[in-house]
Amino acid sequence: MAESIRPLRRLGKSELLVSPVGLGCWQFSRGRGMAGKYWPNLPEEEITAIVETSLEGGINWFDTAESYGAGESEKSLAQALKRLGKAPGDIIIATKWRPVFRTAKSIAKTIDQRLEILANYAIDLYQIHNPLSFSSIESQIKSMVELVKNHKIRYVGVSNFSAKQMRISHSLLQNEGMPLASNQVRYSLLDRKIEQNGILETAQELGISIIAYSPLAQGLLSGKFHDDPKLVQGRSGYRKYMGAFRSKGLDQTRPLIMALREVSQKHNATPSEVALSWVIHSRGETVVAIPGATHISQARENAESMKIRLTEDELDYLDKISSRYKD
Repeated sequence: MAESIRPLRRLGKSELLVSPVGLGCWQFSRGRGMAGKYWPNLPEEEITAIVETSLEGGINWFDTAESYGAGESEKSLAQALKRLGKAPGDIIIATKWRPVFRTAKSIAKTIDQRLEILANYAIDLYQIHNPLSFSSIESQIKSMVELVKNHKIRYVGVSNFSAKQMRISHSLLQNEGMPLASNQVRYSLLDRKIEQNGILETAQELGISIIAYSPLAQGLLSGKFHDDPKLVQGRSGYRKYMGAFRSKGLDQTRPLIMALREVSQKHNATPSEVALSWVIHSRGETVVAIPGATHISQARENAESMKIRLTEDELDYLDKISSRYKD
């Protein structure tokens, strides 16, 4: 059952209206840094084509980070947007401050560099990438608040924060009259920890959006690695060493892949499209997703997933099959 592209969603209690699926841009790291070596070094023209295909499919926001290729992802995204004639304000950009081995003081010290690398495209959502700073959450949020007040960024988000850390961040921002827009965490049919550890429940209670990263479980839910287990050996990064991509792991998840294929046939879709549709619809409008893409075909699938509206029976069916993979 295909529909027109789903309406935009409000990100938390912010004024940002985003498509249910955005584009994760980790793969634009150009092979730089430890994080960048996970993906192949995509040429500029391929990056531009992926961004263009995403935009044409109705995606209006892009998520990147300082740590993705030491700023290379931010730079590549900005260059692609410029080549496509997109002006600041035409799209929504989310990026992240790198907390590791840093204090909150670096938030203000590095923001101008982030804006410069992004070619002065506005930072609509600035996220604390993880809770591993030397500084307290209070100090980090205070620095973020100053960026909002100084019009350096529009809204504050966090990433990989626990339910307790979310509550602290939300309370601190609320005291300043600002919302905590989002918490970016891993979530997919194969990783549903946020349903058990209080993160999803807290997000729903406080009106915070969940931004799901790895919504296709590093591509596992596409089913291509089940069809050809040797395929992963030719890929960049460490997936080839992960148990989920080896024979035993693939055998364990095969029933879910078969279920995705069964449902996808009814919608004239792919398993990836159905898996993404489950992520963005199974919990109301609380969850939006940021799958990546290293090929135009993947970018097209990401966008097409927004046109699929799974029935309640199909959502429940996939929920039941995937529940066996809960930790």
